[in-house]
Amino acid sequence: MSEDITQDSSGFATRARIDTTKPHSARFWNYFVGGKDHYEVDREIGDQIKGIFPGLVDVAHTSRRFLGRAVRYLAGEQGIRQFLDVGTGLPTADNTHEVAQRVAPDSRIVYVDNDPIVLTHANALLTSTPEGRTAYLDADLYDPEAVLRAAAGTLDLSRPVALMILNTLGHVSDYGQARDLVRRLMAGLPPGSHLVVSDSTATSEGMIAASEAYNSSGAVPYHVRGVEEITGFFDGLELVEPGVVRVPEWRPDGDGSGAAAVDAYCGVGRKP
Repeated sequence: MSEDITQDSSGFATRARIDTTKPHSARFWNYFVGGKDHYEVDREIGDQIKGIFPGLVDVAHTSRRFLGRAVRYLAGEQGIRQFLDVGTGLPTADNTHEVAQRVAPDSRIVYVDNDPIVLTHANALLTSTPEGRTAYLDADLYDPEAVLRAAAGTLDLSRPVALMILNTLGHVSDYGQARDLVRRLMAGLPPGSHLVVSDSTATSEGMIAASEAYNSSGAVPYHVRGVEEITGFFDGLELVEPGVVRVPEWRPDGDGSGAAAVDAYCGVGRKP
């Protein structure tokens, strides 16, 4: 059955139905990283895909650890104090605001998603250190200018911002459109801002088969791309070393990612 949600505990009004009859990417990913916010239909497709390609579990875990390393690098080494996390998904452990504010308590973080599932969990995200601030926006990646206008209520867009788009751009079926959305978001941020991207990639037959199985399940499709396409998101930016690499290989710091040859690539680029 589908679950009607009209308003969550934070007062956010949802404008859609939460459909529990079809898999959902945020719940599916939450299942893979050990969360608790998923339904039987998500676990069924998750277990099916584990049988096809067990490596997707490694993608989920190593991508989450990459988030932590990227945020620690930006807050700790680059002095970034503002983060715009688009397509945040369901909260688990070590969310962007938690990592950033451990390094720099005065960090400000804005989460952006327009999914009713995520919206009902927004209250869990709306925590902050006294010195910083955390906000959640019900906004749409497909309207970058509206995202930036709303984010300006919390962030100072005249100062550098880290734009985080993790495991989200694969939902944009047209690659040209995906690049344009990234370009428009970065255009609204000042020099010194950074782009952080990670996505699953079509770098093995197993990952391609897993993607096809997921897209046949009734869920909103997720399109795996080539490494050169992931690199294309950073056009016009200065890639931070080591460039676009598999997620465990980006500045490993002993966080447990290991050297798994996962089918997911990532990068961090600075706006000159």
